[in-house]
Amino acid sequence: MRDITKIIIHCSATPHGRDVRAATIRRWHTAPPPVGRGWADIGYHFVICLDGTVENGRPLEKMGAHAANHNAYSVGICMVGGGTGGDAIGRYTPAQWQSLATLVAELEARFSGATVIGHRQVESHKTCPNFDVPAWRAGGMAPLADHVLEATA
Repeated sequence: MRDITKIIIHCSATPHGRDVRAATIRRWHTAPPPVGRGWADIGYHFVICLDGTVENGRPLEKMGAHAANHNAYSVGICMVGGGTGGDAIGRYTPAQWQSLATLVAELEARFSGATVIGHRQVESHKTCPNFDVPAWRAGGMAPLADHVLEATA
């Protein structure tokens, strides 16, 4: 197993309420350019869907493709949503927030000492995951009030 020192949270940067699954993100990442990125697999290790389902992406044993210069020793988690353009506030369903807290706790137990951060903490030109991960952690991993999206039908 790889030596994991970071758990990095991302967003899919898709419109609020638009559910996307790991299979779709995998296609975005593996399709050849100009449609996709032409990668070998999905860049994230986990994808958290609107209903809170945690889907597996790239196997944990394999290096991800989600944060330049940090992939070798990190786990990538993608929260579906995050908004686009001027609506990139990062709103997630209560089920997503719960699943994120559970998954992060499990990963922290497995990879003792790993730091939990947002993508923007390692790539300053990014806003992803469009919420303040250190503030979320400081608040006990409870949903951030300004970042809750009520579940859509």
